[in-house]
Amino acid sequence: MVFAADSFRSHESVSFFHDEATGLRSIVAVHSTAFGPAFGGCRMWPYATDEEAVRDVLRLSKGMSYKNAMAGLPFGGGKSVIIGDSHQQKSEQLLRAFGRNIEGLGGRYITAEDVGISESDIEVVAQETRYVSGRRQRGAAAGGNPAPKTAFGVFQGMRAAAELKLGRTSLDGLTVAIQGVGQVGYHLCKLLHNEGVKLIVADVNTQSVERAVAEFGARAVAVDEVLFVEADILSPCALGAVLSAASVDRIKASLIVGAANNQLENDEAGEALLRRGILYAPDYVVNGGGIISASLEYLGGHEEREVWARVTGIYETTRVVLIRAMREQRPANVIADEIAESRISAARAARPNRLRRAS
Repeated sequence: MVFAADSFRSHESVSFFHDEATGLRSIVAVHSTAFGPAFGGCRMWPYATDEEAVRDVLRLSKGMSYKNAMAGLPFGGGKSVIIGDSHQQKSEQLLRAFGRNIEGLGGRYITAEDVGISESDIEVVAQETRYVSGRRQRGAAAGGNPAPKTAFGVFQGMRAAAELKLGRTSLDGLTVAIQGVGQVGYHLCKLLHNEGVKLIVADVNTQSVERAVAEFGARAVAVDEVLFVEADILSPCALGAVLSAASVDRIKASLIVGAANNQLENDEAGEALLRRGILYAPDYVVNGGGIISASLEYLGGHEEREVWARVTGIYETTRVVLIRAMREQRPANVIADEIAESRISAARAARPNRLRRAS
């Protein structure tokens, strides 16, 4: 039952779509429109059950509300998932059916890329809806593949965390273990390699691992080992919920800064990190580069250089959260949640006044 689920709490709506002709099964969750239309990418994944898909889209949409609030964007939070294997079940017809579903929501939700959905897929979706971003870049205008910006934001978060925890003004000479070297992980590897970082990588896709080894001299380890290797920084850049109370006990890194959404299985994992003295940079604080890019593209009138400047600001946002967490000796994820929730509550309280002025 969706309404009874803990993850549904505070959501505004959940929409289920099915297109028999293409086999499309998709879910769109809108967590908040306090700041504006809900904005968040679409993930295509072969969920084992419908319940698993619902749970994921609800967790992701809430995370997008917090991410957009922390990034200071005029959008609320939402997310969509397509149930299926992106390598075998994705087709132009299915993507266009998904686009028609999004158009039918009338602008309440804006979509973009995520796991299993590429820039070229978004171009197909855009044939059916106006409410889409992350399209191919046009000249100097903001936009295009958001992955490099997401990676750059995580890089800025690492700089901030390493400065506060390790007293380092440079990442040169540190060892970073990266779980997941797909689009975002690859670009993060490139940034870190250029900074003089030693890389340890793992991914279920052997070709992605081989590329990181060949291009950056990374050391490859098994997927089930990468969280627990000797490293200064652990960077989860695959799927979420990899940090549990049990897994935290085995982590050797002193910092965790990664691009994956919902890295903590639950709040208990955040408490476990605090007890062990591991500084965690909340995922939605550091991985906001992609949504900053997609948002400025969607709004129009912004140039690419503005995107990079905004993403650089993730360094200072991360510092604010981590300094407060260290000073108060509380989990950083709790601190970030409090900041994001206060901003959303303030926007929600101001919304009736805005509507009255508009009328």
